[in-house]
Order: sequence, then C-alpha cells, then structure tokens
Amino acid sequence: MPYAPSAFQTQFEQQLRGEDALLSGHFRLSSGLHSDTYVQCARFLRRPELAAPALAELARLIQQADLQPDVVVGPAMGGVVVSYELARQLGTPSLFTERDADTRMVLRRGFTLEPGQKVIIAEDVVTTGKSTLEVAAVLRQLGVEVLGVACLIDRTGGRHELDFPLFALLPVQAATYQPETCPLCAKGLPAVKPGSRPDAVPALA
Repeated sequence: MPYAPSAFQTQFEQQLRGEDALLSGHFRLSSGLHSDTYVQCARFLRRPELAAPALAELARLIQQADLQPDVVVGPAMGGVVVSYELARQLGTPSLFTERDADTRMVLRRGFTLEPGQKVIIAEDVVTTGKSTLEVAAVLRQLGVEVLGVACLIDRTGGRHELDFPLFALLPVQAATYQPETCPLCAKGLPAVKPGSRPDAVPALA
C-alpha cells in the first residue's frame, strides 16, 4: 500500500523544507556517495517554536506505545537538542553520550545511570542505525534497559538491525548512488557538498 502521510507529517515536512532542513537536489555525502536528498535537522531545531510541538508529538507516540522511560539519552551532537526537548515533554532527565579520544561512544561529564533504569535513545536522523546501536551498547553495559529509539526522521527505509522499536515523525526515502553511476551526474547536475549555502543547491527537475 502506498505511503500516506498524516496531516501532522505533511505539515512537519513543510516546516523542514521551509527551514532548509530537508533539501532535494544533487549532493555529495561525506561517505563519497551521491544522493538526491540532504537532511540537516539542526536548521529545524534552531527554532524552539517549531521543535517543541514536533517533540511533543514524538513524546505522544512513545506514550501511546505504553512506554515510560526514566531517562532520555541522545548521542552528541545531533541527538542533544532532541534528547533535551523530548525529555522535557516526557518529564525525565536528559543525558548525552559523546566520543572519547579513541572515538568510542561514552557517557562523560559525570553523567550516570543505574542498572534497571529504562531509557529512550533520542536521535535527529536514523539512517543505518549504527550510532544508535553504539549508544545502546554503552547503556546495556551499564545494565540499562533500552525501550526504543525516537527520532525526527527515519531514513532507514526499514533496513536496519535495531532490536528495539523505532519511533519517527517522518520517514524519508533518499536515493544514494556511486559517483561513477550517479544518474544526477549523467544529467549534468553539479553535486553540492552538504554544508554549502542552500541557494547554491540545484533543484531536481
């Protein structure tokens, strides 16, 4: 059955595009791949009056699933603001993980969790689930129960290895290509590196 967005999702997507947080065009990703879609949720999250209602909806989805976390944890940097506002909506503390000198994901800054506590992981975007699983591994080593991951945008297309529920406000299908077989290159559209000025982004026909 074709995907039919809800009224909230339609409005949310419009807000993302209005803030240049969700762009269509021809992009060169840090992985070296090319894509027709670029997501930069920080541009949306900079607007508290937009972020708060969005995260309230995400909190509602979690509560609707009958989940009651004790803490919300997000990976730095993308998950920090999401974790904070989602925790505020759920009435829990918010923590964040970050990478140490060896690039391992860890809890620092005196943050602690107790064995048996229930946690929701907060992300801005989930693409492969790799960073989410890194956070989950850290939490599980502490004896914490991971209830699920909550994010603004789900780019997995259902292809991930998460062993817990994924709650997302908007699924986004993004095509990726090897540079040598990229159909956008074949059309002569210049590839823009993410982080370039939005007005330099070529629109797809």
